[in-house]
Formats: sequence, C-alpha cells, structure tokens
Amino acid sequence: MSNVGRFNPPGMAFPGMSQAVGCGDFVLVSGQVALKDRQIVCVDDPAGQTEQVFRNIEAVLAEAGLTLGHVVSLRCYLSSAAAYQAYAAVKNRIFADNPPAATAMVVTALVLPEILVEVEAVAWRHALGGGT
Repeated sequence: MSNVGRFNPPGMAFPGMSQAVGCGDFVLVSGQVALKDRQIVCVDDPAGQTEQVFRNIEAVLAEAGLTLGHVVSLRCYLSSAAAYQAYAAVKNRIFADNPPAATAMVVTALVLPEILVEVEAVAWRHALGGGT
C-alpha cells in the first residue's frame, strides 16, 4: 500500500506536476505563484502577489486536509531584492504565531516576467499550529 497522495485543487491542475504530494506525515507543496483563474494577478505588486500565493498554498493544503498552521517550512524565490520587504510583511503577518523555517532567495528570473514571487511549502500533519 502506498503512503503517497497527490493533491490538485479544482482549476489548479497542470500537466506533468502535482500541486502537492503527501508523503506520510508531510505534504510538499509545489511552488505557487500569483495565479488566479489562469491569470497572473497583481502585476508589479509583490505584496498582492504574495497574498495570492498564500491563498493558493492554503487551497492546496485544504485538499490534503491541512491549513497554513501545518506549514513548517517555506522556500521563496523572488525576481528582485526589492520584492523582499513586501513578501516578508505578508508572510510575517500570516505566520505571526507559529513561524515556519524559511528561506528567501533572489533569482535571475522566474518562469514568466510578471511573476515576482514563488513559494514552496512543506506541511507536517502534527505541526503545533495545525490543530490535528
């Protein structure tokens, strides 16, 4: 019996990838961008993009029966250092009580020029802030 599950919320499936893969007690969320209704939203607004990114992560985790409170690690890719303060402000607000381990890095480019922020997450089913 496999202990691996794949999670793709409605409207978020992409060929060749799962939005998240559950491995035992961990759920690994693929990099999420500010995509809503198959459009990049909040172009030139890193805070707005970050808000959408975390809404997308929340939707993916919900498919696995988890919440943002289960997140134990984040990895953020930014298209410029100038976007970091906006990203950090949103992240720090969302995770004020139980901040996860986190890494942020500036990369040369993301897959589309309008994308300013991409975030991967790892959730643990027994996280302190998770409630299960």
